[in-house]
Amino acid sequence: MEKDSKQIELDKRYMRMAIIWSENSYCRRRKVGALIVKDKMIISDGYNGTPAGFENICEDEDNKTLPYVLHAEANAITKIACSNNSSRGATLYVTDAPCIECSKLIIQAGIKRVVYAKKYRLEDGINLLRRANIEVEQLTTDINDEH
Repeated sequence: MEKDSKQIELDKRYMRMAIIWSENSYCRRRKVGALIVKDKMIISDGYNGTPAGFENICEDEDNKTLPYVLHAEANAITKIACSNNSSRGATLYVTDAPCIECSKLIIQAGIKRVVYAKKYRLEDGINLLRRANIEVEQLTTDINDEH
């Protein structure tokens, strides 16, 4: 099934927004942003970082990510749990391909489509999403596409 040009343009816009949202991350090694969109409305957002109330330091002195750092997808999905929204049938836009742990959350949250920009070194998360019949698509976009 070929996507129409309007959906492709929407995908590019939401991905650029996810890239901009990733700039909120305090993590030094990798900044990741995520948006959850349903019925053309952004119903949640997230970026990788520490839990609420923790200091905004993501890496230890050896530049390894601290074990309690939340991924952008997990932050966006848990925000839904604290709202009156439902992510069932939604699309997740994320700057980096989801890991296996986030993919489990995506499946349980009822998200039906995942669009990501950059590949992750492991593909087990993407493979799990496909196994769950979630539409997965890589969309590389330059933040300056239309500027």
